[in-house]
This record gives sequence, C-alpha cells and structure tokens, in this order.
Amino acid sequence: MKNKIQFFPITSFSIIMGLTGLTIIFGKFNHLQWMPHVFFDVSIFFVISLFFLFVILYGAKFILYPSEVKKDFKHRIRINFFSTISISILLLSIAFHSYYPILSIPLWWMGVILHTILMLATIRFWIQHNFEIQHFSPAWFIPVVGNILIPVTGVDFAPLIISYFYFAVGFLFWIVLFTIFLYRVIFHAQLPEKFIPTFFIIIAPPAVGFISYMRINMSWDNFSAFLLLITYFFIVLLIVMYKSFFKLKFFMSWWAFTFPLTAATIASAIAYQIMPVLFFKVIAITLFLIAITAISIVAWYTIIQAYKGEICIEED
Repeated sequence: MKNKIQFFPITSFSIIMGLTGLTIIFGKFNHLQWMPHVFFDVSIFFVISLFFLFVILYGAKFILYPSEVKKDFKHRIRINFFSTISISILLLSIAFHSYYPILSIPLWWMGVILHTILMLATIRFWIQHNFEIQHFSPAWFIPVVGNILIPVTGVDFAPLIISYFYFAVGFLFWIVLFTIFLYRVIFHAQLPEKFIPTFFIIIAPPAVGFISYMRINMSWDNFSAFLLLITYFFIVLLIVMYKSFFKLKFFMSWWAFTFPLTAATIASAIAYQIMPVLFFKVIAITLFLIAITAISIVAWYTIIQAYKGEICIEED
C-alpha cells in the first residue's frame, strides 16, 4: 500500500474533471427538463467523495514521500496537472452553484486562490527552465483552462472585474499556446502515443470560453458565436482524425477525452437555452451520448488497470 501511495499520480485529478463535467451536464439537462434530478444527486455525491479520496491519497504522498511530490512538480509534463486540483474545485463550485450555493461559494474562493498560486508557479517554471519544442503537449493548456473557468460562478461571488481579469489571462494564453501547439504538431515529430488523447484538450478552451463569456456578458453576439463555432470545428477535426485514436494502449491520459467533451456538451445546451434552435439540442444530446460513452469506456479500463496494479506505479 505504501508503494502505491508513493506513486499515486497527480494525473488522477483529471478523472475528477471529467466526472464533474458529466455531473454539471446532469444538472443542466435536469434544468432543461431533459433528465430527472436523481442523476445529478447520485453523481455529485460520488464525485465529491472521489475527490476527497484523491486529496487524502495525494496528501498522504506529500507527507510520506515529499521528494516524490517535488519530483512531480519539477517534471516538465506532470507540473501542468497540478492545476487539475484547483480546476476540480472550481468545477465542483459550478456543479453546486444552482442547487447548494452555500457550498459553491467557499469552493469557488478555494479554487481561485489555489489555481492562481498553481498557475503562476507553472508559468514561472516554464520561463525559468529550458524547453525544447518536443516537450510541449496539449497538457500545457490545463493551467489556462482553469482561468477561463473562474468567471462561470465568479460573476455571482466577486466583483465583475475579477472575472474579466481571469478570462483575459486565460484567453491570451490560449491563443499563445495554441500557436505553439500547431507549430509542434505540424513541423515536428508526432506526439508520443501516451499523449495522443490529450489532443482533445484543444476543445476545452473555446467551449469553456463560450460558457464563461455568456456568464460575463449575457449576450449572444459575434464573439460568443465565434467561440462556439470554433469548438465545433475542433470536434469535427478530431472526428476526421479518428484513426489516430484507435488501437492506442491505455494510459491515464485517456481521461483527457472526457472533460473537453462534457464542456462542449454544456456549451451546446447553453446555446439552446439562449436560442432554442433544434440544431443545438441535437448537438448537445449527441455530444452527451459520446461523452458518457467515452467516460464509461475510460472508467472501465481504469478499473481494470487498477485491479491489475498498473495504475500507481513509477512513471518515466
């Protein structure tokens, strides 16, 4: 058991992101009267229990094996996944927002403070260390996506300028990192197999950006349409690339499939709320079915790998 705690992966919190995204979908679909409330109740209880379990396990790793945590934080890839902890807290705040706001408020403040610290620490790490282009992967988007999430409930809990600030920072780094991403995948060697599922992360910034912008501006305009349609473009692009995702060996990075799909589903449901056009409803339901299928498959493989003892092992 001690060895398992020693190698408990920081990437595990990406599981919370995917499952909390699914929980938010249940809440949104219930609000639209597309689904009974019981799905949300069961899902939110399960997700927050799993989150506390992961916090306890990684906290035990921090206490018993601080050198391993330090190694994670100095790793060129794994450092980006520390922000999945703060993003998970922010997503839980969003999930609780409409149903248990008394919990949503402290979760938001905890998420904002922790994410700000982790984001700045990660950006400092990028600047102060020498990187080659092959070190870049879509996982670098993770600390940025967290910034764009902050206004979703932040518009109700803090002055509007704070939401604008985090949205602006997130949007700036999305554009910068996306440019690097295109340069990396077009002009250099292909990503290692382990990181191919992280291609799906490119869906998240415009999808979350649309949700966040609608909360800030409360308006269907050219910019919100731009964000939503860019989200759909990335989805179509990844569908065209479907052969790249078949026959991949299972890694925990498969969870990168999940949160972006749930974010795109929520964005489509919000679009339908604003403009009750059948197109958006069909897209939202289709993406929901794809997302829940992806989560079920990835969860099944995760359980199998955990049963075989192949999850909490020393990574390269």
